[in-house]
Amino acid sequence: MTRRLAPIEFLLVAALSLLALAFAGRPVQARELVQFQDNYYPGTVVIRTGQRSLYYVVAPGEAIRYQIAVGKAGRQWRGVKYVEELAVEPAWSPPAEVKRAQPYLPDVIPSGSPRNPMGARVIGLGPGGQYAIHGTNMPATIGTAASFGCFRMHNPDVIDLYARVRMGTPVVVLP
Repeated sequence: MTRRLAPIEFLLVAALSLLALAFAGRPVQARELVQFQDNYYPGTVVIRTGQRSLYYVVAPGEAIRYQIAVGKAGRQWRGVKYVEELAVEPAWSPPAEVKRAQPYLPDVIPSGSPRNPMGARVIGLGPGGQYAIHGTNMPATIGTAASFGCFRMHNPDVIDLYARVRMGTPVVVLP
């Protein structure tokens, strides 16, 4: 004998079925290949802070776009930096500015700790070494203004970008 669904169960099943149909065949990914009309050489990283997007130029007119988190109001910056550090699952020592704002943080958060905000990879920017592109242990912040000036990415995305950049890669940060 078949059990009849209660009206609320029927509505729930119907809603879930419609959602499944709406998203069927659509890959969910944070990065995508897009047309990119700015004139930068392939291999350049271009960050558009206002769009919360990072572009890795792969060919003239074409880039991979990644969604990122950017600096909070008053902590955003613009200019040109270069990749000067590449690290896999690094330990993290909070800079003095972060330590002042969050004095409860330990002096070092070890590699692999779920509390380590650097995530899976770090692409350090210089000269100066104050800022980086890195993964995150807080993926819900992607798409927001959340950091002290660094650029956060989903861990699978920073792993992908890390494999593409080299020491000396230019990183252009625009509003």
